Amino acid sequence: MHIVDGALSAPVLIGGGLAAAGGLALGLRSLTLERIPAAGVLSATFFVAALVHVPLGPSSVHLIMNGLAGLVLGWAAFPALFVGLLLQAVFFGFGGVTVLGVNTVTIALPAVLVGLLLRPLVTGPDARLAALAGLAAGALAIVLTAVSVAAVLWLSGDAFIPAAKLVVLAHLPVAAIEGLVCAAAVTLIHRVKPALFGVLHAPARAA
Repeated sequence: MHIVDGALSAPVLIGGGLAAAGGLALGLRSLTLERIPAAGVLSATFFVAALVHVPLGPSSVHLIMNGLAGLVLGWAAFPALFVGLLLQAVFFGFGGVTVLGVNTVTIALPAVLVGLLLRPLVTGPDARLAALAGLAAGALAIVLTAVSVAAVLWLSGDAFIPAAKLVVLAHLPVAAIEGLVCAAAVTLIHRVKPALFGVLHAPARAA
């Protein structure tokens, strides 16, 4: 869900850059040594998932996996997703350098919000509840990202309103797919590496 260079107004670009800098500062402060391997894996996951994308006006449709990043990393999702966006812009031209701050905020901030809201549901021993939380996290993160992209397009001018509406509508089916993928990932993590979520008890097994 990359916004390309030249699509946004200067005030939106500046505001996005400042917000991204703040998010990165908070994210780096929370990025402990123990979280670095997970951050690297999730950054790579985002990088690969976004390679399969369908262009859509000033944006594109693809999986993001920012919901899972938010559940695992919290604020550390900011630097993890920023690195993925930077590499995509440099090596493949996805998005661009001038919009890097805005793209970081529209993708990483929903990840953080979803993590704050739903992480408590994945840290308990109930694997079924964790899977449902993963489903909600994956879908909600995509919806929030789409709405954020639509908002910055709208703020850049009325000419972008049709594109903003299209971005939201086009990502509704993507939200459903991402929710299922995130639920499966959360279920797997809960079984094989629950420490990523801070799960202290053995996962509850289905009867």
